[in-house]
Amino acid sequence: MSYQLEFRHLRYFLAVAENLHFRKAAEKLFISQPGLSRQIKQMEDDLGVQLFERNTRRVKLTKVGVYLQSEIKRNLQNLDQILSHAQLLEKGIVGDLRFGYVGSAMQNIIPNSLLKFRNENPKALFSLMEMDNQRQIDNILSGDIDIGFVRMERVPKGVHSKTVLTENFCLVLPKNHVISKYNFKALKQLKNESFILFDPNYSASYYEKVMQIFDESGFTPIVTHNTIHATSIFKLVKNNFGISIVPKSLQSENEDGIKFIELKKISQKTALSVIWNQKNRNPMLKEFLKHL
Repeated sequence: MSYQLEFRHLRYFLAVAENLHFRKAAEKLFISQPGLSRQIKQMEDDLGVQLFERNTRRVKLTKVGVYLQSEIKRNLQNLDQILSHAQLLEKGIVGDLRFGYVGSAMQNIIPNSLLKFRNENPKALFSLMEMDNQRQIDNILSGDIDIGFVRMERVPKGVHSKTVLTENFCLVLPKNHVISKYNFKALKQLKNESFILFDPNYSASYYEKVMQIFDESGFTPIVTHNTIHATSIFKLVKNNFGISIVPKSLQSENEDGIKFIELKKISQKTALSVIWNQKNRNPMLKEFLKHL
């Protein structure tokens, strides 16, 4: 079976599939709309399939089109990675790794891991992007990142997970708060306080774990602020907008205006896990995982 398809046909198809509008796709591709229509028709004729349902009101992918969009996009991403790696090798760089992470992973785990890895692989490149758990999962599956550092109990099929840190939670209080590590007995002492917590959309499973702490303490917290950044939590606590609960890895002695009390007696712990796609063929990934 022989096809007359060229690489440009795949790019044209993906552009129309993404926009579902021939004129908009043509503008992004810097070609004429009639020319784009002819190329898509040629692709359909060569394959003997219908990729789009067209009428005067809309353009819609057929079942075949939906399948091809997913597979072509995935395989072109793999091709991009292969070509990028070849270019790095030409420059004397052995490879690159793209990381996603939740903020608390940047305190110790990632810096220590990268320093150790860099010592043995001085010609490796790294890129780091802070993002929530779900976005990391999406980017792992799409191939946009190689490794993620998440706080979640379960991951979808096709994603591998390995726990790299299990730790206690800590209370975060203003420096002048009457409760200190010397007179703190139970969380219920703070049931009338306003709480500042990580947004549940940032990590639903992490948020649920924190809610379990309150359940076991016998009260429902007054949550006045949600945020996705630890620095925002610390600033709000420092300015007496409320108190918080965070993973111990975010504890810092250098944070002015706030103090931490480790919650050693509660049953809840929080785990930081590394995740990756089992289909990822980046040769640097296996090397990095050895260091964990």
